[in-house]
Amino acid sequence: MKFLAILASCTVLSAGAAFAESHVDKSDWPTSFTVGTASQGGTYFAYGSGWANLVAKELGITGGGEVTGGPMQNMALVHTGEAAFGMTTMGPAAESLAGTNPIAPGLEMNKACAMFPMYQTPFSVTALSSSGIKSVADIPAGAKIGFGPAGSTSDTYFPRMMETLGVDFERRNGGWTDLGGQLQDGLLDVIAFAAGVPVPAVSQLEVQTDVNIIEFTDEEQAKLLEAFPVSEFSIKASTYTTLKEDATSVSMWNFSIANCDLPASFVKEVVNVVMSDNERMVGIHKAAGSTLPENWDKNKVLKWHPGAAEWFKENAGADIPADMIYGG
Repeated sequence: MKFLAILASCTVLSAGAAFAESHVDKSDWPTSFTVGTASQGGTYFAYGSGWANLVAKELGITGGGEVTGGPMQNMALVHTGEAAFGMTTMGPAAESLAGTNPIAPGLEMNKACAMFPMYQTPFSVTALSSSGIKSVADIPAGAKIGFGPAGSTSDTYFPRMMETLGVDFERRNGGWTDLGGQLQDGLLDVIAFAAGVPVPAVSQLEVQTDVNIIEFTDEEQAKLLEAFPVSEFSIKASTYTTLKEDATSVSMWNFSIANCDLPASFVKEVVNVVMSDNERMVGIHKAAGSTLPENWDKNKVLKWHPGAAEWFKENAGADIPADMIYGG
């Protein structure tokens, strides 16, 4: 009897779910979609293609990831509707809204709306222990600092951050592995990373030599939080063998974006597929460990898509002001 009661209950729940789904008006839904990611081999491509395939399977429509130039281009593609969805960081998002996206200078890309939080890109600073540089204040005037590949998020924002903190430097660019080698050879004084941690180049340096992982002071962190679209971040001591305790830093959040004119019911269902099962998302990419409903508040730049805002209000208790919702 108990088994029959449980079976009956499950049948009612299943019928209820099917009934609810059948009453979602899909008449204005697109028949296919693309997600703007970045180059193959990077986190964006793996993460974006993964959730695109998941959504396509769950909602029964055609969809997939598309190779792009990354956050700046994704803002442009989603704004124009060439891509239904995309992925961006808060910095490029802010620049695109202000009309300073280098892809289309002067165009305010306000048709790209926030959809759901993805994960953080931390900013971290490393120097050789032999340099004596243990803090940002220790960086000497005219120091040669490697900021990563030209045009990257790191190269776009870290130099400005250093200037905000009063550091005088010479700018150097290159791949992270190459910059790590230059630091070890004494050709650079500091390398400044905006990348997921642990940064492989830093981990490799730890094996080969003694390094200092430089954290920001509370005052320095506060200055950066005020001046840039970044959030508080703590690099866990377990991240590097060099660290003895957590290190204070900042990070720039990555958010999935949707064209603001997409049907609210469609975007709400997409968000539900991604946000309702984090274990499934982590199976797609470990970075999705931060793809959690409570991180909705990390968006302080983009207006929310109405469908996404509705989902987070209903499922995460999100207190999203009306003026931060597109059309509100």
